[in-house]
Amino acid sequence: MATNQKNGGTPAGAAGGGARCVAFVGPYGSGKTTLLEAVLDHCGALDRLGSVDDGTSVGDSSPESRQLTMSVEVNAAYADYLGDRWYFLDCPGSIELATEAHNALMGADIAVVVAEPDPDKALTLAPILHLLDEFQIPHLVFCNKIDRAGHRLRDVLAAFQTVSSRPMVLRQVPLRDGDTVTGAVDLVSGRAWKYRPHGPSELIEIPDSDSDRSEEARQEMLEALADFDDNLMEQLLEDKIPATEEIFSSFSKDLADDLIVPIQFGSALNGNGIQRLLKTLRHDAPASSLTAERLGLNGDSGLLASVVKTYHMPHTGKLSLARVWSGELSDGIVLGEDRPSGIYAVKGGEIDKLQRAGAGDLVALGRMEGLSTGDLLAENGPNGDIEVLRPEAAKPVYAKAIHPVDRKDEVKLTEALHRLEEEDPSLAVENRRETNELILWGQGEQHLNFAMTRLKEKWRVAVTGTDPLPPYKETIRGTAKQHTRYKRQSGGHGQFADIHIEVRPQPRGGGFAFDNQVVGGAVPRQYIPAVEHGVREAMQRGPLGFPVVDAAVTLFDGKHHAVDSSEMAFKTAGRQAMQEALAACKPVLLEPIFSVKIAVPSEFTNKAHGLLSSRRGQIMGFDAKPGWSGWDEINAYMPQSELQDLIVELRSLTQGTGTFTAEFDHLKELTGQVADTVVRQREELLAG
Repeated sequence: MATNQKNGGTPAGAAGGGARCVAFVGPYGSGKTTLLEAVLDHCGALDRLGSVDDGTSVGDSSPESRQLTMSVEVNAAYADYLGDRWYFLDCPGSIELATEAHNALMGADIAVVVAEPDPDKALTLAPILHLLDEFQIPHLVFCNKIDRAGHRLRDVLAAFQTVSSRPMVLRQVPLRDGDTVTGAVDLVSGRAWKYRPHGPSELIEIPDSDSDRSEEARQEMLEALADFDDNLMEQLLEDKIPATEEIFSSFSKDLADDLIVPIQFGSALNGNGIQRLLKTLRHDAPASSLTAERLGLNGDSGLLASVVKTYHMPHTGKLSLARVWSGELSDGIVLGEDRPSGIYAVKGGEIDKLQRAGAGDLVALGRMEGLSTGDLLAENGPNGDIEVLRPEAAKPVYAKAIHPVDRKDEVKLTEALHRLEEEDPSLAVENRRETNELILWGQGEQHLNFAMTRLKEKWRVAVTGTDPLPPYKETIRGTAKQHTRYKRQSGGHGQFADIHIEVRPQPRGGGFAFDNQVVGGAVPRQYIPAVEHGVREAMQRGPLGFPVVDAAVTLFDGKHHAVDSSEMAFKTAGRQAMQEALAACKPVLLEPIFSVKIAVPSEFTNKAHGLLSSRRGQIMGFDAKPGWSGWDEINAYMPQSELQDLIVELRSLTQGTGTFTAEFDHLKELTGQVADTVVRQREELLAG
């Protein structure tokens, strides 16, 4: 981000608390970033209109976004419209980056769901619409690319309604010239406009050919509003025409209460429908004080601000993008033990230094090291006493074992991963001791590719990624007794230890047990722990090459030498005895089995069943997904080795909507060809 020094800078909404924040959300490719550019241009906030394809838009300002021509993180911007300050959050559309959008929504007063006018793509709206309704976030749909629409708007609306638990209400109907949409009729005001490319629409009379259709659509809109307004219902029953102001008021109240989802349309690329959208937002978007109330925050408790995004920039360091709910931030303020290096207004890749910010403002705080995304900030620093309403972080579903290209970068990699997790809470890092791997977890293959690219480009740590090794174990089926003597003589004191052990299997999940039954001091008491240590050491790699579990060992006899015996000698004897005994105890491979819950739209349930069966899954049953109309949840057991790219195939089968959670459940014996392949690959790995 580039920094512009504006010492007198103060957001327009700081004093009066009138600033509002809009989040643009929706599926990948729907045109959110282009819509942001069109909105900023309409507000006069741009020197020139940029383009996503050319890499000149305010949104998608990061190198990764411009390289891929897609949003990979939340972009913030601001503009003034008719005297009010507006903040905008352009959210990534990829399902793998959904956490970015979810966190951003917790700082927004209203969401604009950007969608394409295609019934076949309606299903991709389901996850975001469900979250908006779950948190009662007011939202409307901007049906973008209306100039390319190949379907009737009624069919589009019907498809959208199947994925929304709130009634979708047309706010406009299109004017057409053949198959081309040339303008729109506003159903509340009854006015019609003809589009002009990148110019103000022309106010026109409603064409006679569209008059009946517009009146029918207006009546349907009024009936939808009347479901939540008794006075309006009475007027309709008495065939009275409600006043325009009353309809405006009803629309505004129902939208703010998340009772309805208005639908407007336009073409962001051509600048059509932008003014209508801005006027709707200006009239209907709730004030920040109402949003704070919805989030459970008390607006009268001094300074309160919540962090919706964390950035790490090469020159400016850490930036915490925060929405101020009450109180005031001023340059030089001390918050607990931290003092922000500055307060900034953010517009894409540029930041402007400010003197202060107040209720409603969306600003970045510089170098607040103790702040994380989702934190609530008060005058005494991060406030953990007030519980902020926010979505649960998405659980990782895809992993890569990462390795620095240059081994000298191992320390740098640790720090870079910490910063990466701060920027993106949907990433997680695991040190897997069983396989000695550093695992990076995320939401999908593309998500981890973004993360590894960012490690290289932003923090100069190049890494490679491979599929993680499943943490197989092995156990024993049989019992064996083993006598081992360890004797070494090389001048001076030698090494001597003699032990007798019995090894036997434990019940699955029984763990390791060591029992000492030596009598008469055949093995002195001080050497018993050394024998156990050696036995445990041998269990780290059994005959099949994997850690051994669920085995019991009894030390029942032995011998020692008054001079040559030592802890080291008995430890070595214990390790050798255990290695030899395990090989005679019928070792068998164990694979981790996970309890898996797959959530899919009901129309894809059969495909999900087939996917599970093809991956050695044991289906335990399925039922309706709680709180999700038209979705099923399938319960199954699956080997961990089959989970690696499950999310990739699942999304491919379900238009990107399916997901799953998985938790370790138990270990299960693995035999046959699959086991032989696993053991052979392990031998090759250890030999290499």
